[in-house]
Amino acid sequence: MSLEWLVAWGWSLDGLRDCVATGIQSVRDCDSTAVVTVACLLVLFVWYCYHVGREQPRPYVSVNALMQGAEAHGLQNGFAYCQAPECVRCTHEGLNQKLYHNLQEYAKRYSWSGMGRIHKGIREQGRYLSSRPSIQKPEVFFLPDLPTSPYFSRDAQKHDVELLERNFQTVLCEFEALYKAFSNCSLPQGWKLNSTPSGEWLTFYLVNQGVCVPRNCRKCPRTYRLLGSLRTCIGNNVFGNACISVLSPGTVITEHYGPTNIRIRCHLGLKTPSGCELVVGGEPQCWAEGRCLLFDDSFLHTAFHEGSAEDGPRVVFMVDLWHPNVAAAERQALDFIFAPGR
Repeated sequence: MSLEWLVAWGWSLDGLRDCVATGIQSVRDCDSTAVVTVACLLVLFVWYCYHVGREQPRPYVSVNALMQGAEAHGLQNGFAYCQAPECVRCTHEGLNQKLYHNLQEYAKRYSWSGMGRIHKGIREQGRYLSSRPSIQKPEVFFLPDLPTSPYFSRDAQKHDVELLERNFQTVLCEFEALYKAFSNCSLPQGWKLNSTPSGEWLTFYLVNQGVCVPRNCRKCPRTYRLLGSLRTCIGNNVFGNACISVLSPGTVITEHYGPTNIRIRCHLGLKTPSGCELVVGGEPQCWAEGRCLLFDDSFLHTAFHEGSAEDGPRVVFMVDLWHPNVAAAERQALDFIFAPGR
């Protein structure tokens, strides 16, 4: 056995020697310029691998991970308060430079491929926001060349619309369980009272500006799981929200613009008494129980409830979905650029 092994080893050495000799002869036969070029390319490749490997890219986080992170950061009262200057809607100073820096960082780590519209939008953001017609004027970011319309058909995000409507009773039951906690003397934990000229507008956030609200999600576990089943729900950037929205009779929401045109806001009607309307871009629409209403909230919009106290509140489940014409590569980049806390 030892003799056979030595013979095989000798053959291996002979083969290795022949291979090395062949390689040296090949290099000698090559043009010196070609050899230098190959050597330079090899050095550049090694440098690139070192440079990219040294940086730790920011991982994309799921809604579950965001939920755990929010718990660790100690969100109080069950929802995320607006704390300027972190709030994307409250701070515009130096925003363009920050967005461009984030885009460059994304392209450096991944690719510039498919970033044309985002690059164009960031580069000319000031002009877009100042020169937009008053009917549509997003407050933070405008992505150019997207089809615009105050309302969208159900087919725009058909899968998610049908899934939400099939789970209407699930969401309604969890809302009714929450609403039983209301009393005349206090606002239950997790609810937010929004400023309105008249009446009361209450919201119960499961996701607020891309950050999950753990305490609220635990109170609505089936609705929270439903969010994870939606294909186009915005859950990883500051433009993504999911909440239960309640308008009491006599409430009027002041006309306002949303922060961006990259999303579609979806309202699933839970309780829709008569005398309630949504007006987007000057066009009125009414909610219907168990049905989704899709609209672009970067248009000037308002909502009101002119019903009586006997009619009860108007209640919708609101979810932000991606605009259907935002490509997959653009969605990934926008998640990176507008990641919560970036």
